[in-house]
Amino acid sequence: MNAHTEALENTGPDSLPTRGQRLSPDGAVIHPTAQVHNSTFEPWTEVGEGARILNSTFEAYSYCDRLADIANTTVGRFSNIAAMTRIGPTDHPFTHAAQHHFLYRSSYYWDDVEDDPDFFAARAARRTTLGPDCWIGHGAIIKPEVTIGAGAIVASGAVVTKDVAPFTIVAGSPARPLRARFDARTIDRLMALSWWDWDHARLRAALTDFRSLQAEAFLDKYQG
Repeated sequence: MNAHTEALENTGPDSLPTRGQRLSPDGAVIHPTAQVHNSTFEPWTEVGEGARILNSTFEAYSYCDRLADIANTTVGRFSNIAAMTRIGPTDHPFTHAAQHHFLYRSSYYWDDVEDDPDFFAARAARRTTLGPDCWIGHGAIIKPEVTIGAGAIVASGAVVTKDVAPFTIVAGSPARPLRARFDARTIDRLMALSWWDWDHARLRAALTDFRSLQAEAFLDKYQG
């Protein structure tokens, strides 16, 4: 965590980092109140106030807002994660006689027993995957072993239990598709263009067009 904590060395309580500011090509800007364990961060990433990140990877340009709780997840490039979301929430052993965490956090209760390493290894292996440029709305929950496709939108408060196709909007509990963001041809063209793989300089060069052009016009200009 050395690279991304360096950005916060001179940050006092009156100048806590705010989302979208002072991002770094060297790694993540992580709010001092966030909890991060066994996770890695690529350039231009950000972790908001009070977030908790466990066993996860943030690919370049992805971010989460305040109080996001993310575990065992690969967060794709340019992922947009709103506040108070829960991604990859861990499960209890509900098929056993008891489901309380004394089964696996046993050292909390007895001095002569260790925590259950097999349980934690199995939990960590159940990966959630967020595709590039997806948008996870406020308060949404995405269950373990779910994949959110590129450009998809998960509505606020949704509970996602199944994979979401690229550029699809889902909502509800359990979440169901509402509609696609674009027609099938435009989606295919966006997937082929894969602008989310462009380097930093190319993104900057196209910034005006990202801002001003609708998707079809953008594709016409950059894909032909």
